[in-house]
Amino acid sequence: MTRTPKPKRHAVPSAAEPATARRRPRRKRVALIIETSNEYARGLLHGIRAYIREHEHWDIDLDERRRGEATAWLDDWRGDGVIARIENAAIAAEVLNCKLPCVDVSAARQVPGIPWVETDDAEISRLAFEHLNERGLRHFAFCGDDHFNWSAWRRDRFAQLVKGAGCDCAIFPAPHHPTSPPPHPASPTLTHEQELRALTAWVKKLPTPVGVMACYDIRGRQVLAACRAADRKVPDEVAVIGVDNDELLCDLSVPPLSSVAPDTDSTGYMAAQLLDRMMAGEQIPATAHLLKPLGVVPRLSTDTLAISDPEMSQAVRFIRAHACDGINVTDVLQHVSMSRRVFETEFKKLFGRMPHEEIVRTRIQKVKELLTQTDLPLYTVAERTGFKHVEYMSVVFKKKTGLPPSEFRDRKGR
Repeated sequence: MTRTPKPKRHAVPSAAEPATARRRPRRKRVALIIETSNEYARGLLHGIRAYIREHEHWDIDLDERRRGEATAWLDDWRGDGVIARIENAAIAAEVLNCKLPCVDVSAARQVPGIPWVETDDAEISRLAFEHLNERGLRHFAFCGDDHFNWSAWRRDRFAQLVKGAGCDCAIFPAPHHPTSPPPHPASPTLTHEQELRALTAWVKKLPTPVGVMACYDIRGRQVLAACRAADRKVPDEVAVIGVDNDELLCDLSVPPLSSVAPDTDSTGYMAAQLLDRMMAGEQIPATAHLLKPLGVVPRLSTDTLAISDPEMSQAVRFIRAHACDGINVTDVLQHVSMSRRVFETEFKKLFGRMPHEEIVRTRIQKVKELLTQTDLPLYTVAERTGFKHVEYMSVVFKKKTGLPPSEFRDRKGR
């Protein structure tokens, strides 16, 4: 019996897998060597997530980690790119060994040959100084952490601003000599209790009232603890501001801690954008990309006004309470028993600006807050901040910030 040979089968796309799906490019695989243990790093991750959602999706490798903790899996990891907080030599060696495109999101600068994205530390210090200076303080102090570059950069800029205002600035701890490198973060020289005792002794020696900038929120909490141990009242004797605006840490502080809010979302977003370009073959210069902070989030730790003249103090409080009600200098003069000329002269001497400028500055600060924290339309923002017309608000806002309100909102909305 002759068998009829079966026809040869040719591979055809299954109904479940269209031919177009098989030609789709492989998704890039990216390692995130970023700790999950603090608010700043989680903000970076939010920004990276925003970029991925707006562009082609990546396969992400991320594990739970502490700051500065090396990873054991990067040596034999196979992927396309890395975004890393390169905090020490161990992480630097891992990143260099993998020989993949990498963007650094740390200020430690352990690998100078790759691009890095960080917050603008000089601008952070400027906001902190201005916030304290606006409270009429004439004594200042900076409490840093000499394990980190960014702390030294913030310290130096803060001290420069204080000196430029003709004021004094105490510093803790004393800066290291250039030939003596700071200790490694993983090997602290003082225990928690030893450091608290040293901080308490430092706080006791500070002149009062004094404004203290802490290099970040954890340090700010330590300063508040030292104030309690030294029996220094916050904010009347010591006003304290931190950095990072970690809401849990700030709100759990006693009293709640004012803080400068960095733009971590935009920092993470830019790092992802740069890495995407590098993975596409583009050569990115190994330069710094610095993101300006969002602003100051005031809380009770700086809720003070160190002005000896009660009339001037009352005038400032009135401006800050009612600037967004559409007041002008004539309204303020109803709360002081001095002529306009004398009032403006004394105000300028105390704050370095005229009363009208303080009213506008207060309104603009509120505009920024509403633009970044709400989705209110611009005409409502104008109404709530004392501007009769949204067009006029836009003109004033652009003059003061360099951006129209809508663009400011878009840039800060990540």
